[in-house]
Amino acid sequence: MVQNPAYEMIWQVVAAIPSGKVATYGQVAELAGVSGSARLVGRCLSQLPLDTRLPWYRVINAKGQISFPVGSEGYLRQVERLQEEGVAVLNGRISLTRFRW
Repeated sequence: MVQNPAYEMIWQVVAAIPSGKVATYGQVAELAGVSGSARLVGRCLSQLPLDTRLPWYRVINAKGQISFPVGSEGYLRQVERLQEEGVAVLNGRISLTRFRW
């Protein structure tokens, strides 16, 4: 995995997102001290191994949507994990008002 000094902070923020809550890529970037770097967060999370225990699936885009293409393996895995934690996912959308950390 490519090592970027900001990755450790991003991982710590993602690890702190409570079960049943979500955060946006931009929110994670801000909390990790790399404001304005939402894409860096996405890049960081995309490089995690498949068997990671980090709750990457709790990170969604600023519109409250899952960023994977609808019906893709990643999309289905993220929906399943969020629903297991009680997060309502309707057509790939999550209510930020209700579930945002």
